[in-house]
Amino acid sequence: MKKLTAIIFLVIPLALMVQGCTKDLDTAPQVELTLEELLSQDPDAVSGILSRLYASFALSGPDGAGSSDIDDDAGESPFLRGIVNLQDFTADAMKNRWGDDGLDQLTTTSDWDENNKFFRYLYNRIYYTIPQANNLLLVLGAVDIENQDQIEGEVRFIRALAYYYLVDCFGKGVLATEENYGTSDPLPEVDRLELFTYLENELLAVVDLLPASNEYGRANKSVARMLLAKLYMNAGVYTGTTMFDEAVPVINQVITEGGYTLDENFESIFSGDNYLSNEIIFPLIADADISQSYGNTTYIVNGSLGTETMTLSDFGAEEGWSGHRATKAWYGLFNSGDLENSTDARAALFWTEGHNYEMTDYRAWTDGYPAVKFRNTFYFSDSNPTSFSSTDFPLFRLADAYLMYAELAVRGASGADMATAVSYVNAVRNRSNASSISQSSLNLDFILDERARELNLEGHRRSDLIRFGRFTGNSYLWPWKGNTLNGTSIPETYKLFPIPLTALEANENLTQNPGF
Repeated sequence: MKKLTAIIFLVIPLALMVQGCTKDLDTAPQVELTLEELLSQDPDAVSGILSRLYASFALSGPDGAGSSDIDDDAGESPFLRGIVNLQDFTADAMKNRWGDDGLDQLTTTSDWDENNKFFRYLYNRIYYTIPQANNLLLVLGAVDIENQDQIEGEVRFIRALAYYYLVDCFGKGVLATEENYGTSDPLPEVDRLELFTYLENELLAVVDLLPASNEYGRANKSVARMLLAKLYMNAGVYTGTTMFDEAVPVINQVITEGGYTLDENFESIFSGDNYLSNEIIFPLIADADISQSYGNTTYIVNGSLGTETMTLSDFGAEEGWSGHRATKAWYGLFNSGDLENSTDARAALFWTEGHNYEMTDYRAWTDGYPAVKFRNTFYFSDSNPTSFSSTDFPLFRLADAYLMYAELAVRGASGADMATAVSYVNAVRNRSNASSISQSSLNLDFILDERARELNLEGHRRSDLIRFGRFTGNSYLWPWKGNTLNGTSIPETYKLFPIPLTALEANENLTQNPGF
């Protein structure tokens, strides 16, 4: 049982009357009772509110898949769907064929502008979660509850996670905290460096507040350290000054102190009962009965299945949306694209029957191989197909931490040992029956490819390519990059997404990113 899921929909007398970030950052819930009164009637009230904050990364709203916390489309706008759209479809490995207004521009990494609704969706979700966290922090400061420091730490982590995607995807915005909550005047624009500094300090403080272990789906010290390590890993991109040395002790603590272990079977990490995994450090929870959403892993599972070439029940699904396919930039990394003769178990997680190796037309369902890495079947027991997915999304997991450490060692970061790095990489590879590598083979190109083999479709790829200097320009071309079959150069300005027009119109202090 996923305990966090079970309390997401506690009946709490809160009407979340959210205006959305494009209208007003003061998105205070209209509270019918004070928190003190709520606690006297329901001791679990804080847990319920906190769970709703966690759920803001996976669900669209409190009343099922058709409800929305914000004005945007309930099906298209959930946070996790935005992460997949902007981190994976804009990169090399995954493409979508639907051609929805704005989606073609993501999947071809071309013609980006401030009117694209998918940029607006993620921006609005960021600025939905942040004010809700600010409001709860203000209320927590006025009451006395059990484990108050821990609860504060969790709320601040949730807010920090939202800010991380602001820093990574948009590079600037406004810094809304409990200290300026309710300000009537538009907040000033804050640049990437100031946001980075704020986020670093927040995460350092949060680590001290959080427990070493926590319930499944809730933040602990390792969860906060993982996010801090990612911040440090990308510091060169975000600030112009690398902080690889600072990342080493943080990621090392995740690996050596977190108590996580690699699962024996790769497939189990992406199945409907993956809440049993000891590899997942922080999941975004899904449940086909309790927390239905078109934006959690339902989007990945159903979107990657099609009745024309596949049997849906084999993957625990009742619906196939015939949308997402991988390109040879991903499956070509396994045995030079000869998947049938690859010993790597990860190579078997592409559906090839009825599909073409080359993606000559990204709008054609049969061009490219669907990735069946995520599925809604249980790994450890029998299960029945459902319309929505119960597979949790592993936002952070141990294999990623291993590969982060290895990258730091290859980059020569102080404190990172190459022999240890090789052992971590081989642990990840051997788990999938891939051959071991020697230290002489461990270089940055290998690390980038191994991250693709292991972590693709998990919301990291665009950031990885930017950090490795392979996203913009023409040093690395992939199918349909720049809306060209074999790929073409794209401008440096594409390392950031444009600030949505609605946000610019709502706050005269905001300015557009260069190039848009």
